[in-house]
Amino acid sequence: MREDTLENGMRVLALHRPGAPTASFVLRFDVGSVNEVLGQTGIAHFLEHLLFKGTTTVGTISLEDERALFRRMDAAQDSLLAIRSGRLEEGARVRLRRRIEELEDSARGFVLPNEFDRILTENGARGLNATTSYEGTSYFVQLPANRAELWFVLEADRMANPVFREFYAERDVVAEERRTRVEASPGGRLMEEFYAAAYRVHPYGVPVIGHMSDIQTYTRDQVARYHERYYRPNNAVVVVVGDIDPDRIVRWARRYFGRIPPGAEPVSAVAAEPLQRGERRVRVVFEAEPELILGWHVPPGDHEDDPGLSVLSRILSAGKTGRLYRRLVLEDGLATSVATSVGPGWRGPRLFTITAQPLAGHSTAELEAAIYDEIARLQHDPPTELELQRVRNQIEAADVRRLASNLGLAFQLAESVAFHDDWRETFRSGRKLLDVGPDDVRRAARSYLTEDNRTVGVLEKPGSSAEEGSP
Repeated sequence: MREDTLENGMRVLALHRPGAPTASFVLRFDVGSVNEVLGQTGIAHFLEHLLFKGTTTVGTISLEDERALFRRMDAAQDSLLAIRSGRLEEGARVRLRRRIEELEDSARGFVLPNEFDRILTENGARGLNATTSYEGTSYFVQLPANRAELWFVLEADRMANPVFREFYAERDVVAEERRTRVEASPGGRLMEEFYAAAYRVHPYGVPVIGHMSDIQTYTRDQVARYHERYYRPNNAVVVVVGDIDPDRIVRWARRYFGRIPPGAEPVSAVAAEPLQRGERRVRVVFEAEPELILGWHVPPGDHEDDPGLSVLSRILSAGKTGRLYRRLVLEDGLATSVATSVGPGWRGPRLFTITAQPLAGHSTAELEAAIYDEIARLQHDPPTELELQRVRNQIEAADVRRLASNLGLAFQLAESVAFHDDWRETFRSGRKLLDVGPDDVRRAARSYLTEDNRTVGVLEKPGSSAEEGSP
């Protein structure tokens, strides 16, 4: 492993991994939806979309003509926003929207569409994409190893010189994505209501995609300020894994990223979630199959109880030998599926969640009662050595799978730098889980899976009886 920090603060990791003549690239920025402000929720995800639209040199025929049209579009948008504060007649809304669409159509005449994607694809790229979470945004791709320098040229240009083309059309794309993933999705609606109930203050309670009212009113200036604040080299890590020369990778990083000045150290004041002092329940009515989700607040990922919670999750639901699967699906025939997880982020107060779907003829209330019964049993009697050995086998197999591909390893290394300030944590985390004993699991269940610390979400069809809402 070659590790370096550039003068502007960017972290660089390069790992030579013999094999196919390819390399995987991950550029991770330490920014996500927790870094947003009220009125601009979802802007981290929106910016991820816009950064595929090109730069001052990639994707344009005439940047000067584009920018002239941008100014006219943005002026029309300012007038649209004035409608919300009552300074413009409502009847002007349609005319202004039509004007923005016309100007954006005109701007397309100066655009080379999908130029960033085209350049990489013509050079053998595979899997070009990006992802935004609560606490990070990553851009990734696989390339032939002899095209590695091209990646540095393009990504450094994208960091330093983005142009937010097709801004309003892309805003509509994200709004439609929200309609599909949340508003028209029973599971999406349930999860949004559930997290909003579980988190009264912390931004984990706000969906990464943002609220519709915010999505529809983003401005180009807001996005530019967000980019300027967080998309700086001192807030980023580059990881390259594959058949590469690590020394050459670091030289290219210095040559292309090293010329970008650092920004001010981002300071994000994330609100602290107050202690939950009683069960909370939410009910979502939707014409869909019923679903149950239970969640308990647990500490951030760096807490000493995290390994015990991770093993607890596997004891309950990993495979057909998990206690909940065996009880709810195989023995009692109450559920079609059951799963557990810990999330949604890492640095903040997370949730230990259990989701389950009842079998036809059974209710979410029956599932809820059976789940509580299994939790109580585990709080009283710790898991057996046989159960723990099964989990250890699963952990070791999962470790092999998650590090098998160059891209998977690159992601893990980037996350380890972001959350632990040490890439070596990639190889330590699995070993910590193997050291968890039965009392660690029981203590985690007793400490956190309590009634007053619980949030319950129920999805049910219209007309379901009120009695089915609780056990």
